[in-house]
Amino acid sequence: MKAVLFIFLNSKVDAKIIRSSSHDPWYNLALEETLLNQVQEKQIILYLWQNENTVVIGRNQNAWKECRCKQLEDEGGKLARRLSGGGAVFHDLGNLNFTFIMDKKLYDLERQLVVILQAIKRLGVDAEFSGRNDLVVHGKKFSGNAFYYRTDKMYHHGTLLVNSNLTKLTRYLQVSREKIVSKGIDSVEARVVNLSNLNANITIKSMMECLKESFLNHYGGTWRQAKEFNAPLDIESLYGKYASWEWRYGETPEFNICYCRRFVWGEIEIRLRVENGYIASVKVYSDAMEVDLIYSLAEFLERLPFKKEKILSAVSSIPVTKGKQYFIRDLRIWLDTKLE
Repeated sequence: MKAVLFIFLNSKVDAKIIRSSSHDPWYNLALEETLLNQVQEKQIILYLWQNENTVVIGRNQNAWKECRCKQLEDEGGKLARRLSGGGAVFHDLGNLNFTFIMDKKLYDLERQLVVILQAIKRLGVDAEFSGRNDLVVHGKKFSGNAFYYRTDKMYHHGTLLVNSNLTKLTRYLQVSREKIVSKGIDSVEARVVNLSNLNANITIKSMMECLKESFLNHYGGTWRQAKEFNAPLDIESLYGKYASWEWRYGETPEFNICYCRRFVWGEIEIRLRVENGYIASVKVYSDAMEVDLIYSLAEFLERLPFKKEKILSAVSSIPVTKGKQYFIRDLRIWLDTKLE
């Protein structure tokens, strides 16, 4: 079972609540898009979901700039890219995600936010909506919101920090030390707070129950039943999209990155222009005597996917004459510490 469907009776609109039982971000985002594809006229769905150890970036963000991708993946985490805009967020099982998926004619941001705010008020926390799509308490952010529109349907989704690991949030979302100039959208640093720090009795379970009741109160009707929800078969192709390197990294907007280092044999500066996750052009500047190797480095890197293992493999494959192996060795050791 991947999700549970809660059905209303006598609702003024066709209102449903669907809770995902999966903690896989690629599945949950695929299900979110599947529900959007299938939402009907006069229908609104509240979709509740959680991801485990995940960084989710906005549609137009630079994956390498927003996230320490290698560290995240080395520690068993996943990188995901969503359809909506906005900044990068960290998800774990101390965070609850909500999505209002609806017929566009039913879109009412104030009403949707009241559903969230009144649920939180039931738990003893008086929160408010800030000017940048955030929910805050005394200026501290516990929820960010983002939006995605189509011609006749849309969704509004957000996070709720209940008891999230803020240490991991800080570690994974730190911007790379490398100097990156990107055409993507940067995340805005914000002070955040867990709701459980404001009221120790707030849990994911209590938050979920209050959201259900608040949604029911605002959209009318009574509970009819809860049953297993079987996602349509087309979710498999969407899962493949969200899990793919091409979507998570290849959709990164064009950006430039520069690596520079002085070695015993000379200084080297490598400038890369990356488009759609691939190295589109390479410029190498150096005062080293190994002119042919400098030219070869640029030639071997161009058109590669911007992946650490691919780049290191390409560097290792550069042919060198006897006595020049130190050049390749030093480059590999250096780039191994710099590439995500």
